[in-house]
Amino acid sequence: MSSSAVTVTMSADAAREPIAPLWHTVLVLMPIAIGSVASWYQHGLPNAHVPGISSRLSSYITVLAQEWLVVLLIWLALRRRGLSIGTLVSGRWPTLGSFFKDLGLAVGFLVVAIPLVGALAYLLGGSADSALANITPKTAFELVVWLALAVTGGFGEELTFRGYLTRQFSAWTGSRVFAIVLQGVVFGLAHGFYHKVMVVVMVQGWLLGLFAHWRKSLRPAMLAHGLQDVLGGLVAFFS
Repeated sequence: MSSSAVTVTMSADAAREPIAPLWHTVLVLMPIAIGSVASWYQHGLPNAHVPGISSRLSSYITVLAQEWLVVLLIWLALRRRGLSIGTLVSGRWPTLGSFFKDLGLAVGFLVVAIPLVGALAYLLGGSADSALANITPKTAFELVVWLALAVTGGFGEELTFRGYLTRQFSAWTGSRVFAIVLQGVVFGLAHGFYHKVMVVVMVQGWLLGLFAHWRKSLRPAMLAHGLQDVLGGLVAFFS
Protein backbone atom coordinates (compact mmCIF):
# COMPACT_ATOMS: atom_id res chain seq x y z
CA MET A 1 0.00 0.00 0.00
CA SER A 2 1.35 3.43 -0.93
CA SER A 3 2.02 6.15 1.66
CA SER A 4 -0.80 8.29 0.21
CA ALA A 5 -3.23 5.39 0.60
CA VAL A 6 -2.09 4.92 4.19
CA THR A 7 -2.69 8.63 4.87
CA VAL A 8 -6.20 8.45 3.39
CA THR A 9 -6.98 5.35 5.47
CA MET A 10 -5.74 6.98 8.66
CA SER A 11 -7.69 10.14 7.84
CA ALA A 12 -10.89 8.14 7.45
CA ASP A 13 -10.28 6.36 10.76
CA ALA A 14 -9.54 9.64 12.53
CA ALA A 15 -12.80 11.13 11.23
CA ARG A 16 -14.83 8.38 12.92
CA GLU A 17 -13.42 8.86 16.39
CA PRO A 18 -11.88 11.77 18.32
CA ILE A 19 -8.20 12.38 17.81
CA ALA A 20 -7.88 13.16 21.51
CA PRO A 21 -10.07 13.19 24.65
CA LEU A 22 -12.18 16.17 25.67
CA TRP A 23 -9.62 17.43 28.18
CA HIS A 24 -7.06 17.75 25.38
CA THR A 25 -9.43 19.85 23.29
CA VAL A 26 -10.04 22.10 26.31
CA LEU A 27 -6.25 22.39 26.66
CA VAL A 28 -5.95 23.36 22.98
CA LEU A 29 -8.70 25.96 23.31
CA MET A 30 -7.24 27.59 26.43
CA PRO A 31 -4.35 29.52 24.79
CA ILE A 32 -6.68 30.44 21.91
CA ALA A 33 -9.27 31.85 24.33
CA ILE A 34 -6.65 33.69 26.38
CA GLY A 35 -5.14 35.22 23.23
CA SER A 36 -8.55 36.31 21.94
CA VAL A 37 -9.57 37.97 25.20
CA ALA A 38 -6.18 39.67 25.48
CA SER A 39 -6.40 40.99 21.92
CA TRP A 40 -9.94 42.25 22.59
CA TYR A 41 -8.63 44.57 25.28
CA GLN A 42 -5.18 45.24 23.83
CA HIS A 43 -5.97 48.50 22.05
CA GLY A 44 -7.34 49.86 25.33
CA LEU A 45 -4.13 48.96 27.16
CA PRO A 46 -1.37 50.86 25.35
CA ASN A 47 1.31 49.63 27.75
CA ALA A 48 0.34 45.96 27.43
CA HIS A 49 3.34 44.88 25.40
CA VAL A 50 6.90 43.68 25.82
CA PRO A 51 9.09 46.63 26.94
CA GLY A 52 11.46 47.92 24.28
CA ILE A 53 9.48 46.82 21.23
CA SER A 54 6.34 48.11 19.55
CA SER A 55 2.91 46.86 20.56
CA ARG A 56 2.48 45.43 17.04
CA LEU A 57 5.69 43.43 17.21
CA SER A 58 4.81 42.30 20.71
CA SER A 59 1.47 41.05 19.37
CA TYR A 60 3.15 39.19 16.51
CA ILE A 61 5.54 37.41 18.86
CA THR A 62 2.75 36.52 21.27
CA VAL A 63 0.54 35.09 18.52
CA LEU A 64 3.45 33.15 17.01
CA ALA A 65 4.15 31.55 20.39
CA GLN A 66 0.47 30.79 20.96
CA GLU A 67 -0.08 29.21 17.55
CA TRP A 68 3.02 27.03 17.69
CA LEU A 69 2.05 25.93 21.21
CA VAL A 70 -1.32 24.79 19.85
CA VAL A 71 0.37 23.00 16.93
CA LEU A 72 2.65 21.25 19.42
CA LEU A 73 -0.33 20.10 21.49
CA ILE A 74 -2.05 18.72 18.39
CA TRP A 75 1.14 17.01 17.24
CA LEU A 76 1.54 15.34 20.63
CA ALA A 77 -2.05 14.06 20.51
CA LEU A 78 -1.54 12.66 17.02
CA ARG A 79 1.79 11.12 17.97
CA ARG A 80 0.17 9.42 20.95
CA ARG A 81 -2.14 7.65 18.51
CA GLY A 82 0.66 6.80 16.11
CA LEU A 83 -0.51 9.38 13.57
CA SER A 84 1.14 12.39 11.98
CA ILE A 85 0.15 15.93 11.08
CA GLY A 86 -0.18 14.65 7.52
CA THR A 87 -3.25 12.77 8.76
CA LEU A 88 -5.08 16.07 9.07
CA VAL A 89 -3.46 17.88 6.16
CA SER A 90 -3.83 14.99 3.66
CA GLY A 91 -0.11 14.56 3.20
CA ARG A 92 2.30 16.45 0.99
CA TRP A 93 1.85 17.52 -2.60
CA PRO A 94 2.72 14.45 -4.68
CA THR A 95 3.75 16.54 -7.70
CA LEU A 96 4.54 20.14 -8.55
CA GLY A 97 1.44 20.17 -10.71
CA SER A 98 -0.76 19.29 -7.74
CA PHE A 99 0.75 22.21 -5.82
CA PHE A 100 -0.10 24.67 -8.59
CA LYS A 101 -3.58 23.19 -8.86
CA ASP A 102 -4.17 23.82 -5.15
CA LEU A 103 -2.65 27.29 -5.51
CA GLY A 104 -5.07 28.07 -8.33
CA LEU A 105 -7.98 26.84 -6.23
CA ALA A 106 -6.76 28.99 -3.33
CA VAL A 107 -6.65 32.09 -5.54
CA GLY A 108 -10.12 31.30 -6.86
CA PHE A 109 -11.39 30.93 -3.32
CA LEU A 110 -10.00 34.34 -2.37
CA VAL A 111 -11.53 35.97 -5.46
CA VAL A 112 -14.94 34.84 -4.21
CA ALA A 113 -14.46 35.06 -0.44
CA ILE A 114 -12.79 38.46 -0.04
CA PRO A 115 -15.56 40.51 -1.72
CA LEU A 116 -18.17 38.45 0.14
CA VAL A 117 -16.73 39.02 3.61
CA GLY A 118 -15.97 42.64 2.73
CA ALA A 119 -19.61 43.22 1.81
CA LEU A 120 -20.74 41.51 5.00
CA ALA A 121 -18.42 43.71 7.09
CA TYR A 122 -19.86 46.79 5.39
CA LEU A 123 -23.44 45.67 6.11
CA LEU A 124 -22.54 45.14 9.76
CA GLY A 125 -21.26 48.71 9.94
CA GLY A 126 -17.70 47.64 10.60
CA SER A 127 -14.54 47.20 8.63
CA ALA A 128 -11.95 44.48 8.81
CA ASP A 129 -9.54 46.95 7.18
CA SER A 130 -9.85 49.44 10.04
CA ALA A 131 -9.08 46.72 12.56
CA LEU A 132 -6.14 45.51 10.50
CA ALA A 133 -4.75 49.04 10.23
CA ASN A 134 -3.82 48.89 13.91
CA ILE A 135 -1.89 45.63 13.65
CA THR A 136 -0.36 45.56 10.16
CA PRO A 137 3.42 46.16 9.87
CA LYS A 138 4.87 49.66 9.76
CA THR A 139 8.61 48.87 9.62
CA ALA A 140 10.68 46.47 7.51
CA PHE A 141 11.43 44.24 10.50
CA GLU A 142 7.77 44.13 11.46
CA LEU A 143 6.98 43.13 7.87
CA VAL A 144 9.41 40.20 8.06
CA VAL A 145 7.85 39.00 11.31
CA TRP A 146 4.37 39.56 9.86
CA LEU A 147 5.20 37.32 6.89
CA ALA A 148 6.36 34.61 9.29
CA LEU A 149 3.13 35.08 11.21
CA ALA A 150 1.09 34.86 7.98
CA VAL A 151 2.70 31.56 7.02
CA THR A 152 2.21 30.27 10.56
CA GLY A 153 -1.44 31.33 10.50
CA GLY A 154 -2.04 29.62 7.17
CA PHE A 155 -0.58 26.38 8.47
CA GLY A 156 -1.40 26.49 12.17
CA GLU A 157 -4.93 27.90 12.11
CA GLU A 158 -6.06 25.60 9.31
CA LEU A 159 -4.53 22.63 11.12
CA THR A 160 -6.29 23.67 14.33
CA PHE A 161 -9.73 24.75 13.12
CA ARG A 162 -10.36 22.98 9.81
CA GLY A 163 -8.27 19.97 10.85
CA TYR A 164 -8.21 19.12 14.55
CA LEU A 165 -11.38 20.85 15.78
CA THR A 166 -13.45 19.79 12.76
CA ARG A 167 -12.43 16.17 13.33
CA GLN A 168 -13.16 16.42 17.05
CA PHE A 169 -16.58 18.04 16.57
CA SER A 170 -17.44 15.64 13.75
CA ALA A 171 -16.62 12.61 15.89
CA TRP A 172 -18.56 13.91 18.89
CA THR A 173 -21.66 15.09 17.01
CA GLY A 174 -21.71 12.56 14.19
CA SER A 175 -22.26 15.40 11.72
CA ARG A 176 -19.62 16.96 9.50
CA VAL A 177 -21.95 19.89 8.72
CA PHE A 178 -22.42 20.67 12.42
CA ALA A 179 -18.67 20.29 12.92
CA ILE A 180 -17.97 22.87 10.20
CA VAL A 181 -20.46 25.26 11.81
CA LEU A 182 -18.91 24.82 15.27
CA GLN A 183 -15.31 25.28 14.12
CA GLY A 184 -16.34 28.47 12.31
CA VAL A 185 -17.93 29.83 15.48
CA VAL A 186 -14.79 29.08 17.48
CA PHE A 187 -12.65 30.58 14.70
CA GLY A 188 -14.61 33.82 14.88
CA LEU A 189 -14.46 33.97 18.66
CA ALA A 190 -10.71 33.34 18.49
CA HIS A 191 -10.24 36.69 16.73
CA GLY A 192 -11.29 38.99 19.55
CA PHE A 193 -9.34 41.92 18.13
CA TYR A 194 -11.98 42.40 15.44
CA HIS A 195 -14.80 43.00 17.96
CA LYS A 196 -18.13 42.97 16.08
CA VAL A 197 -16.36 42.08 12.84
CA MET A 198 -15.71 38.69 14.49
CA VAL A 199 -18.95 37.66 12.77
CA VAL A 200 -17.22 38.20 9.43
CA VAL A 201 -14.27 36.08 10.57
CA MET A 202 -16.78 33.43 11.62
CA VAL A 203 -18.27 33.39 8.12
CA GLN A 204 -14.81 33.13 6.62
CA GLY A 205 -14.19 30.17 8.93
CA TRP A 206 -17.29 28.49 7.53
CA LEU A 207 -16.18 29.18 3.97
CA LEU A 208 -12.73 27.74 4.67
CA GLY A 209 -14.36 24.74 6.35
CA LEU A 210 -16.53 24.09 3.30
CA PHE A 211 -13.51 24.59 1.04
CA ALA A 212 -11.47 22.02 2.98
CA HIS A 213 -14.41 19.60 3.05
CA TRP A 214 -14.93 19.96 -0.69
CA ARG A 215 -11.27 19.31 -1.46
CA LYS A 216 -10.93 16.66 1.29
CA SER A 217 -7.63 18.32 2.11
CA LEU A 218 -6.33 21.26 4.13
CA ARG A 219 -3.69 22.13 1.57
CA PRO A 220 -5.75 24.55 -0.60
CA ALA A 221 -7.23 26.21 2.50
CA MET A 222 -3.76 26.61 4.01
CA LEU A 223 -2.56 28.29 0.83
CA ALA A 224 -5.61 30.56 0.68
CA HIS A 225 -5.35 31.56 4.35
CA GLY A 226 -1.61 32.19 4.21
CA LEU A 227 -1.82 34.05 0.90
CA GLN A 228 -4.58 36.33 2.19
CA ASP A 229 -2.55 37.25 5.27
CA VAL A 230 0.64 37.77 3.27
CA LEU A 231 -1.08 40.03 0.74
CA GLY A 232 -2.89 41.92 3.49
CA GLY A 233 0.39 42.74 5.20
CA LEU A 234 2.18 43.68 1.97
CA VAL A 235 -0.63 45.93 0.73
CA ALA A 236 -0.88 47.68 4.11
CA PHE A 237 2.90 48.15 4.34
CA PHE A 238 3.40 49.58 0.85
CA SER A 239 0.25 51.68 0.70
